[in-house]
Order: sequence, then C-alpha cells, then structure tokens
Amino acid sequence: MAPAASKLRTEAGLGPLPRRALSQYLRLLRLYPVLTKAATSGILSALGNFLAQLIEKKQKKENCSQKLDVSGPLRYAIYGFFFTGPLSHFFYLLMERWIPSEVPLAGIKRLLLDRLLFAPAFLSLFFLVMNFLEGQDTAAFTAKMKSGFWPALRMNWRVWTPVQFININYIPVQFRVLFANLVALFWYAYLASLGK
Repeated sequence: MAPAASKLRTEAGLGPLPRRALSQYLRLLRLYPVLTKAATSGILSALGNFLAQLIEKKQKKENCSQKLDVSGPLRYAIYGFFFTGPLSHFFYLLMERWIPSEVPLAGIKRLLLDRLLFAPAFLSLFFLVMNFLEGQDTAAFTAKMKSGFWPALRMNWRVWTPVQFININYIPVQFRVLFANLVALFWYAYLASLGK
C-alpha cells in the first residue's frame, strides 16, 4: 500500500468501515484507474440527478415519496460512466504532459486550457448525449443548444473556474476526477434543472 494512502487514512481518523472503503477505493484506483473513475463518475452523476429531482419536488412542494423519474439517474449514470470518468481521466493526464509543472505559469495555462477548450466541448457533448439518451431528434438538440448552452457555459465558468483552479493546482492527478465528481453532484443538479 502506498505510504500516502496509509498516512491519509491515519490522519483522517476514520472508523473501520470508512477506512476499509477508502483502502478498497485506493486499491481499485491503482489497479483499474479508468474503470474506477468511470464507475465513480457514473454513481455520483446518477446521485446528482436524483438529488436534483428531490430538490425540484421540494421546491414545488410535492410529496417526495411520489414516484421519481428513474430514467433521469440512469441517463446520468450512463453519461458519467462512459464519458465523464474516462474523458476526464485522460484529459487530466494529457494536461500534465502538455503543460508540465515546470513550465512558467503552468497552473494558469492549464486552467485556461480547461476553461476555454475542455469546458465548452464537454458541455456540448453533455447536451448531445443527453439529447440522444432522451430519444430526442436533432431539432430538439439544436433548440436546447440555442436556449441552454450559453447560460450553462457562463454558469460553468462561474462555478467551475475556482473549483478547477484548486483541482488542477492542488489535487494530485489521480484524485482530480473524484474531486470534480463530488463538486459535480451540485453541478448535475443544476444541469438537470435546465433540461426540464
């Protein structure tokens, strides 16, 4: 086991069950990094959509025990598993190679790459994949892009720029997808609210 993982568990003061879960996650991350990040992204994306539905029901003062739309979390799980986890994994690795830490202003350059290239492309992919998973046609995709893309991208820049600054500059590369996924719980709740 890596000394950093052992130290992390010791310092966190976790009980036996959380310690085992963290140890298992770190082992899987080491053995199967893409699959682990894909699974984590799928689960947390689905949870984000589920939370969005609960929030929406509370805002409308509906009974939360009423039937929830199971297809929403399923779509988000598919997107997280097949797109968010793997693409983010490889993007962060490529960013490390393209802009090594030794390069002057590496953190700022990485942030600009993420915000100006990756964020718009990833958001467009999100709208495209969700449109497909919802069984919508190209006219619906075009309409959703016209009405929702710029507001979502502006919100993305507001929310994700400080998050990604921290992620890119202070989070070890193997934990960046997880860190972003935890923040994405709230981001996916916002994106889900745009889809309604």
